[in-house]
Amino acid sequence: MALFLISWILGTFIIIIISSVTGLYFYLLLNYSYWKKRGIYSLTPKFPFGNLGETMTLKKPMGETYADIYKNAYGQRFVGIFHLHIPTLVIRDPELIKMLLIKDFSSFHDRGINFVEEVDPLTANLFMLSGIKWENLRRKLVPVFTSGKMKMMFQSIVDCGHQLREYLEETASCGDVFDVKDVMAKYTTDVIASCAFGIRCNCLENPDAEFRKWGKKIFEPTTESSIRNFIIFCLPSIAKFFKLAMVPHDVTKFFQTAVWETVKYREENNIQCNDFLQLMIQLKNSGICEAFENEKPTENTETKGGFETSSTTMTFCFYELALNTDIQNRLRDEIDNATKKHDGNITYDDIQEMTYLDKVVSETLRKYPPFPLLNRECTKKFHIPDSDVVIEKGTKIVIPILGIHRDPEHYAAPDKFDPERFSTEEKMKRHHYAYLPFGEGPRVCIGQRFGLMQAKVGIALILANYELEICEKTPNPLVFDPKLFFPTALNGMWLKIKKRNIT
Repeated sequence: MALFLISWILGTFIIIIISSVTGLYFYLLLNYSYWKKRGIYSLTPKFPFGNLGETMTLKKPMGETYADIYKNAYGQRFVGIFHLHIPTLVIRDPELIKMLLIKDFSSFHDRGINFVEEVDPLTANLFMLSGIKWENLRRKLVPVFTSGKMKMMFQSIVDCGHQLREYLEETASCGDVFDVKDVMAKYTTDVIASCAFGIRCNCLENPDAEFRKWGKKIFEPTTESSIRNFIIFCLPSIAKFFKLAMVPHDVTKFFQTAVWETVKYREENNIQCNDFLQLMIQLKNSGICEAFENEKPTENTETKGGFETSSTTMTFCFYELALNTDIQNRLRDEIDNATKKHDGNITYDDIQEMTYLDKVVSETLRKYPPFPLLNRECTKKFHIPDSDVVIEKGTKIVIPILGIHRDPEHYAAPDKFDPERFSTEEKMKRHHYAYLPFGEGPRVCIGQRFGLMQAKVGIALILANYELEICEKTPNPLVFDPKLFFPTALNGMWLKIKKRNIT
């Protein structure tokens, strides 16, 4: 009797599972006709992951998957795909991208990312927020990122750059190898800690520094984080029901405590510092952050500056410079010519005037955009000009930045690293919206200027003192970690560094 009962329960359970999977299969087959019913060109999805199977099975990073989609829809202005069961429209045409990000921004102002602010307070930032909350916060933060504010923090960045140079001294003296991404992440964490919180944590000398530990945890790939983020992005109703947080609770607690304790200490002791936190205190107490006299704020901006994006840019910049020694030498000459005016020291104006450095960084951002795609959500029906297509409210939109940046129609021989693509003449030849490392329009990255500044300072100080070369551990060919959203070399980015032979 007991054996019969167990068999019956087991059999019933198996039938339920089979019925559920079969029902899901036929539901998705029916749903997969969404784009064809609307007469929109689409790529054939596969059960159960739609068009993102290689990413969902950790064979390829998200950015590369969307770059492939972009390539496979050659000749189309847009293409319909499925993110699991979710119909998603991928935009290929730069003119249409311009329309969505600028002219018709009111129909595409939200990112469509769901989160519960009470459970996940750190995600309630300018990058993630929607609607009136985003608009109000953006208006308040615009004056924080003016050129005057950047200049005010410049010396703090240079100080961190000198620490970076000193940290690499011993390795360079031996002509040894180092993991570029790990070292650059420590440098940019020091910059953020210094400029945002006024805290000198020196992650380079102290790898166990609290800021490095908790900052790293946000981006650390684990099975748990992969499953959690999958549910948050693809199954938002389930994520909301279970109150899943994108940022781990212990990370949130650390940064909230660090901010409020620092704010309390400064206010109680009347301490003023030249950093972002001081500007936030001003914003908290008066409701505004005053711009300097005769200073114009940066318009149409959004915050997502941080250590991960800048360290990614520096890492791939050094990688390309090690592969292309002629470019490295030319850039070093420009740095030498700029700094010799100040006895080897580097100034804010020096960084602004280094045109070849700007080209090198721009080309790095083209080939390795830290954000390989932009996402939007249609907030009201939108008719695509010169077509019969109407985008329904709630439709997910993706702009595949990596695909656009690697398109030979926009960039001849796109796999070649060529800073001259960003000469004035070459930039005039191509569509402005064929280059989107920071996004564009009202939601363009507010941290763009700060991120570029810390990256350029680090690059300049390294090249002024050292030479970079490839080594046996340098990835060749370059393979990206499929578990991470930001482009990251699998097994690290190893280069050889040695002191300059100055005669």
